[in-house]
Amino acid sequence: MKQKWPIPSRRRPANLRVRPGGGAFTLVELLVVIAIIAVLAALLVPVLAPAKMRGQQTVCLNNLRQLALAAVMYPADNGGKLALNLPTVPAAKGTNAWVVGNLKLTADATNETFIRQGLFFPYAGHPAIYRCPADSSRIGGALRTRSYAMNCWLGSRYMETYSGQGKFRTFVKDNEITAVGAANLWDIAEEHEDSIDDGWFLVTMSDSQPFASFPATRHQRGYCLNFNDGHVEKFRLRDPNTQSPGQQINYQNTDWVKLKQVTTVAWGR
Repeated sequence: MKQKWPIPSRRRPANLRVRPGGGAFTLVELLVVIAIIAVLAALLVPVLAPAKMRGQQTVCLNNLRQLALAAVMYPADNGGKLALNLPTVPAAKGTNAWVVGNLKLTADATNETFIRQGLFFPYAGHPAIYRCPADSSRIGGALRTRSYAMNCWLGSRYMETYSGQGKFRTFVKDNEITAVGAANLWDIAEEHEDSIDDGWFLVTMSDSQPFASFPATRHQRGYCLNFNDGHVEKFRLRDPNTQSPGQQINYQNTDWVKLKQVTTVAWGR
């Protein structure tokens, strides 16, 4: 005779609550869940924001590393001559430079053609390299194509005739840089979105115009730059008077002095 097993009870336990409507959430419960999610999101934002900023800074430094390589490879292919660097070089007139275009002009600021026409593009051949990911400046609703400018003392003799600057050296060949130490001279830096125009970053060693070209402040009040030996750094703007373009900057401003110390050298050094 087969043993009969007891049939499990289908009755619901007395302590099991039934959700009204066959198990669906009530409006109040949904609002509570949404509120909890919103609170958690608000708690995560301060945690994620620094990570995002660090990531953007890393990309910016990598961009500058690639531009530093371009700065080394160009003279290797051109008899030791550095890529031309002059204020407001218009490509339309047949004069080329490391990069062309004026970011104060809408037609130039958002047009990648002005990146592609530059002398560096065969060596740094992706337009994204020329813009820091933290640079959100726009013209006509579109992002600008460039965030960087080159040390005005490199790539031409222009500064030798600039008012009061004749005591300092310009560099147009790679062996001139080597003679004074490539690791001690910066090449390309981030420029502030309110200051940037052409690819030429003005530093007046005579202190006649401190921060006429103003460095960017988008990396926790700091800016990234590369050097002629290929290494990259971040300079922090520590002086409380160094806030933004248009400020009256004293020649003793520590941020100004720090940049000057790696910009060029006096004749005889």
